[in-house]
Amino acid sequence: MGCDGGTIPKRHELVKGPKKVEKVDKDAELVAQWNYCTLSQEILRRPVVACELGRLYNKDAVIEFLLDKSAEKALGKAASHIRSIKNVTELRLSDNPAWEGDKGNTKGDKHDDLQRARFICPVVGLEMNGRHRFCFLRCCGCVFSERALKEIKAEVCHT
Repeated sequence: MGCDGGTIPKRHELVKGPKKVEKVDKDAELVAQWNYCTLSQEILRRPVVACELGRLYNKDAVIEFLLDKSAEKALGKAASHIRSIKNVTELRLSDNPAWEGDKGNTKGDKHDDLQRARFICPVVGLEMNGRHRFCFLRCCGCVFSERALKEIKAEVCHT
């Protein structure tokens, strides 16, 4: 029990320090940002759209958000800057041939590689997993890595 006359408490036993702040796992944050819709928190599936802030959305989630103005949703703050479908650009993404998706893990006994991306840059071949910067052209919706755009040095889409 202590403090019964026979023990002398130390300072760290009497004074409680400030609580330690929990650190956010950067890898988990990148996986969530590049694999899930910002609005509906579902896995990204085609057609994928992006806003001018660079956030990725499922197109059907954006349409549902725009049509359903009556119910104020908690996640509506993530898309409050989207006023119409013209504020988003539909992306033309290139599939990664090394990505297996859910077809390899049907029983649940296989390790999922979260760093393996579903989409890649068609020019350089970098995976779109958050480790490298990616850009999209608003005129056509083509997605390239920033490294590829520096190599091309052109204002128009290469396709």
